[in-house]
Amino acid sequence: MNNGFATTDARLPAYARLRDTLAARIAAGDWTPDTPIPSEARLAAEFDVSVGTVRKAVDGLVSEGLLERRQGSGTFMRAPSFNASLFRFFPMRDSDGAPPSIPQSQMILRSRAEAPAEAAEALGSKDVIKIVRLRSLSEVPVLFEEIYIPQARFAGFEELRDTDFGPLLYPVYFEHFGVLVRRATDEVSFGRATDTVAQQLRIKSGDPLAVIRRTAFDVKDKPIEWRIASGSAEGFRYRSEIN
Repeated sequence: MNNGFATTDARLPAYARLRDTLAARIAAGDWTPDTPIPSEARLAAEFDVSVGTVRKAVDGLVSEGLLERRQGSGTFMRAPSFNASLFRFFPMRDSDGAPPSIPQSQMILRSRAEAPAEAAEALGSKDVIKIVRLRSLSEVPVLFEEIYIPQARFAGFEELRDTDFGPLLYPVYFEHFGVLVRRATDEVSFGRATDTVAQQLRIKSGDPLAVIRRTAFDVKDKPIEWRIASGSAEGFRYRSEIN
């Protein structure tokens, strides 16, 4: 008997099979960050396991960052916050000195394209949708981005209305395509501004750039986005704490 588990491998303990089943339901969009998952008692009854087994499965998903417990409210799907994560490399502030909550975003292009080699290798596909954006803080251009997402996962993205987009792309991925970004890796290097990038960032061609390459992954750890973001190296900062 598999108890309704997505994984039927009997060699796995019940909590591991339940954990994988709950992760699959998260990936399928059964729950949102605004709606708590069923209680431990209800899940125990649904899958015919003990509450302890449910708790261990949920603990695993909490430690993996897929779920979060909110005191007095229940357990919720955790939507990663990437609001200003790329901007941590640039010490920009609003006019009053406070860090801006969400950067402004100007969509320049979104269309079907053939991925450049680096994006194709990261995504495992040449058939992509290319997105070009300019992101600003307090109306000052900070990042010029070229973003690639696989057509197979985001069919129709290029046909969305302009009003469907806010300052952040990851909510659009989830709300319109059921793709939840679980994690992302950033790699920083340096380069020189091309004419196009310089014009967008209001700097001189050939000026030094900080270049951030990001690969984003879904809840099944499959790559679903590759982007390259360029910003002036003049304001670049990197901080690391060693304890």
